[in-house]
Amino acid sequence: MRVDVFATPNATRTKVGGVHEGALKVRVHAVPEKGRANHAIALALAKALRVRKSQVQLVAGATSRRKTFEICEDPAVLKPVVNRLLSE
Repeated sequence: MRVDVFATPNATRTKVGGVHEGALKVRVHAVPEKGRANHAIALALAKALRVRKSQVQLVAGATSRRKTFEICEDPAVLKPVVNRLLSE
Protein backbone atom coordinates (compact mmCIF):
# COMPACT_ATOMS: atom_id res chain seq x y z
CA MET A 1 0.00 0.00 0.00
CA ARG A 2 1.29 3.47 -0.84
CA VAL A 3 0.81 6.42 1.49
CA ASP A 4 1.26 10.04 0.44
CA VAL A 5 2.92 12.12 3.15
CA PHE A 6 3.36 15.85 3.68
CA ALA A 7 6.55 16.18 5.72
CA THR A 8 7.44 18.87 8.21
CA PRO A 9 11.06 18.44 9.28
CA ASN A 10 12.66 20.32 12.18
CA ALA A 11 9.39 20.33 14.15
CA THR A 12 9.30 20.74 17.92
CA ARG A 13 8.03 17.17 18.29
CA THR A 14 7.30 14.11 16.21
CA LYS A 15 3.64 13.58 15.34
CA VAL A 16 1.73 11.62 12.70
CA GLY A 17 -1.82 12.71 11.94
CA GLY A 18 -3.97 15.13 10.03
CA VAL A 19 -4.35 16.01 6.38
CA HIS A 20 -2.53 18.54 4.22
CA GLU A 21 -3.58 18.75 0.57
CA GLY A 22 -4.84 15.16 0.65
CA ALA A 23 -1.68 13.73 2.22
CA LEU A 24 -1.00 12.43 5.71
CA LYS A 25 0.88 15.03 7.77
CA VAL A 26 4.04 13.81 9.48
CA ARG A 27 6.08 16.14 11.67
CA VAL A 28 9.55 15.09 12.80
CA HIS A 29 12.19 16.68 14.98
CA ALA A 30 15.02 15.65 12.61
CA VAL A 31 16.61 18.16 10.28
CA PRO A 32 16.37 17.68 6.50
CA GLU A 33 20.06 16.93 5.99
CA LYS A 34 21.66 13.75 4.66
CA GLY A 35 18.35 11.85 4.75
CA ARG A 36 17.87 12.26 8.51
CA ALA A 37 14.32 13.59 8.17
CA ASN A 38 13.34 10.86 5.68
CA HIS A 39 14.63 8.21 8.06
CA ALA A 40 12.76 9.79 10.99
CA ILE A 41 9.55 9.97 8.93
CA ALA A 42 9.84 6.28 8.03
CA LEU A 43 10.32 5.38 11.71
CA ALA A 44 7.37 7.56 12.76
CA LEU A 45 5.16 5.97 10.11
CA ALA A 46 6.19 2.46 11.16
CA LYS A 47 5.33 3.22 14.77
CA ALA A 48 2.00 4.90 13.93
CA LEU A 49 0.97 2.10 11.54
CA ARG A 50 2.21 -0.62 13.91
CA VAL A 51 4.51 -2.27 11.38
CA ARG A 52 8.23 -3.04 11.38
CA LYS A 53 10.49 -0.26 10.12
CA SER A 54 11.75 -2.62 7.41
CA GLN A 55 8.19 -2.62 5.98
CA VAL A 56 8.29 1.14 5.29
CA GLN A 57 10.20 2.38 2.25
CA LEU A 58 10.43 5.80 0.62
CA VAL A 59 9.59 5.46 -3.09
CA ALA A 60 9.21 9.10 -4.21
CA GLY A 61 10.00 12.61 -3.04
CA ALA A 62 13.32 12.19 -1.26
CA THR A 63 14.07 15.93 -1.44
CA SER A 64 10.48 17.20 -1.45
CA ARG A 65 8.07 17.87 1.41
CA ARG A 66 5.54 15.74 -0.49
CA LYS A 67 6.63 12.09 -0.29
CA THR A 68 5.28 8.65 -1.11
CA PHE A 69 6.01 5.66 1.11
CA GLU A 70 5.39 2.01 0.29
CA ILE A 71 4.09 0.03 3.28
CA CYS A 72 4.50 -3.73 2.90
CA GLU A 73 1.43 -4.92 4.79
CA ASP A 74 -2.06 -6.11 3.96
CA PRO A 75 -4.09 -3.03 2.84
CA ALA A 76 -7.16 -4.34 4.69
CA VAL A 77 -5.19 -4.05 7.92
CA LEU A 78 -3.66 -0.64 7.13
CA LYS A 79 -6.68 1.24 5.75
CA PRO A 80 -8.51 1.65 9.08
CA VAL A 81 -5.30 2.85 10.78
CA VAL A 82 -4.48 5.31 7.99
CA ASN A 83 -8.06 6.64 8.00
CA ARG A 84 -7.87 7.17 11.78
CA LEU A 85 -4.57 9.06 11.39
CA LEU A 86 -6.01 11.21 8.61
CA SER A 87 -8.94 12.22 10.81
CA GLU A 88 -6.72 13.35 13.72
